Amino acid sequence: MVPVDLHYTHPRLAGIYDLGNSGAEDRDFYLSLAGDSPCDILDLGCGTGLVCDAFAARGHNVIGADPAPAMLDVARSKPHGASVEWVEATAEGFRSPKRFDLIIMTGHAFQVLLTDAQVAEALANMAAHLKPDGFAIFESRNPAIDWDSVWARERTLQSPDGTQIHASRRIIASNRDTGMMTFAWDYDFGDAVLSSESTLRFLPHSRIMHLAEQSGLACADVLGDWDGAPFLSDRSREMIFKFRWA
Repeated sequence: MVPVDLHYTHPRLAGIYDLGNSGAEDRDFYLSLAGDSPCDILDLGCGTGLVCDAFAARGHNVIGADPAPAMLDVARSKPHGASVEWVEATAEGFRSPKRFDLIIMTGHAFQVLLTDAQVAEALANMAAHLKPDGFAIFESRNPAIDWDSVWARERTLQSPDGTQIHASRRIIASNRDTGMMTFAWDYDFGDAVLSSESTLRFLPHSRIMHLAEQSGLACADVLGDWDGAPFLSDRSREMIFKFRWA
């Protein structure tokens, strides 16, 4: 059984999630996709709602979907949280009569889909909820990169109340053949240590393309970085996919 990631279920860890996951480059990239005119946006795996909140601040109509109630509780408290429709749902299970100009999965949420069946269901769900001229855009890390050596690290987080939290990440298991990696973040709050264990799948570019095409999506572009650089299979860290109706 895949372990439950406490990041998404424990209120204390959900409350500090943004401290280590609020990179401006990817957020700015996604915000640039919507333009200035109000449009209908669906964020699958919205987490604590950083991107949804920023879209809502610009006047867009936004639905944020996430399966973790603790994350949605944080999302609702954002400055424009009341303007967003929050839905407790997975990327595969989300259902709405609405159709969207833009569907996104940010923060590498795509990689929590651990089987081909989950990936295919999520991609088909994107296709089903797109407007005819809409786009589905998400990113996944390139498995050609040696993530095992990149990811073992430590850092110190500073909470809004001034508390310092020591965080360290360790690799538990990694299989380059299957693309599966299990790792943990250990958070030392001073009065308690909480460990959040996660499993991600590093799916190859070719497999994502194949599953997307089978799910009713056609590739419009693949980028290798947030600055718009083209994807290079042997060196790009990111695979940023842009799909439309097939």
